[in-house]
Amino acid sequence: QVQLVESGGGLVQSGASLRLSCVTSGRTMSLYAMGWFRQAPGKEREFVAAISRSGGSTGSADSVKGRFTISRDNAKNTVYLQMNSLKAEDTAVYYCNKWFAPVWAWGQGTQVTVSS
Repeated sequence: QVQLVESGGGLVQSGASLRLSCVTSGRTMSLYAMGWFRQAPGKEREFVAAISRSGGSTGSADSVKGRFTISRDNAKNTVYLQMNSLKAEDTAVYYCNKWFAPVWAWGQGTQVTVSS
């Protein structure tokens, strides 16, 4: 049984930074490309950023490019999302999961709220 536990969210002002963490248990995370996703109220879950198994390749959505950076520490089974220059439109619940389907059961996510 895989467990995903996201943390690091909070209430911040526009322009601030946050670092999210996601710990994976029950699987060796290094075997999988991982991604961050987010879901704003009333909207569908959307892709934010992804990282290859080794961490050598990354990609991100146009809306966060240049502001968000995904990284991973396979020894700690943890994937991170460094979020800089936060905007009100970044307000959402943030989740991590495998990049390729089938995904694991979603964790509870971590709430990020950016006030303008």
